Amino acid sequence: MATIDSGREAGHTLIYRHSLAVRLSHWVNVLCLTVLLFSGLQIFNAHPALYWGQYGADNDPSFIAMGAVEDGNQAKGLTHVGSLTFNTTGFLGLSTVDGEATARGFPSWLTLPSYQDLSTGRRWHFFFAWLFVLNGLVYLAHGLISRHFRRDLVPAGNELTLAHLGDEVVNHARLRFPKGAQARHYNTLQKLTYLIVIFVLLPLMIATGLTMSPGFNAVAPWLLDVFG
Repeated sequence: MATIDSGREAGHTLIYRHSLAVRLSHWVNVLCLTVLLFSGLQIFNAHPALYWGQYGADNDPSFIAMGAVEDGNQAKGLTHVGSLTFNTTGFLGLSTVDGEATARGFPSWLTLPSYQDLSTGRRWHFFFAWLFVLNGLVYLAHGLISRHFRRDLVPAGNELTLAHLGDEVVNHARLRFPKGAQARHYNTLQKLTYLIVIFVLLPLMIATGLTMSPGFNAVAPWLLDVFG
C-alpha cells in the first residue's frame, strides 16, 4: 500500500498508497454496486415485502412490507415493520410517476429502470453482478500475486493483542489519528475491516444473491438450506 514517492509538494512527502489495479477495481466496484442497488430495488418492487423463514407469499405474515391503501377519497402509502405501521406517502408504498400517484415500493428515481419492469431490472442486476464477481476475482488474484494482502492487510501478531486493539479503539474514538511514519500504513482496525469485507461480507453478499436465483438453485440447491 505505502510506496513512498521521493517527490515533495509544499513541504509534504507524497505517498503512493494504492496500486493502479486496486484503484481500478475500486471504481469498477463503485459502478457495479450502484447499479446493483438501483436494479435490486426494481426487483424488490415486484413484490415489496420481506419475510422471516424458508418461504414467503402474499398471505404469509411479512416482517417488512410496503403498499398503498385507500383512505377516503385518496390513497396513501404505508410501510409495515413488524407490528409498526408508518405513513410513507410520497416515498415508500405510494409515489408520483409521470405526475400520477402510483402504488409501488420504492419511488421511480431510486430504481433502474425508473418504470416498473422486472425483466429489464433483472438483466441489469445479473450483468453487473457477474461483472462484480469477475472484478473481485481479478482483485483477489492481484492481491495474492503482488503480496498486497500479506504486506498491507495481514496484522502482525503484536497488533492483535487486546491491549493494542483497545488502544486503537480509544485513539480512534478520540480522533487521534496516526502521524508520521505510522500514517503511511493501515492501522490494525483498518486491516481487520478490509479483511472482513473482502473475505467475509462480499462473498456472503454474492452467495445470498445467488441463492435468490432460481437458475442457480438448480446448480447449488444446498444454498437454500444454508441461507433459507
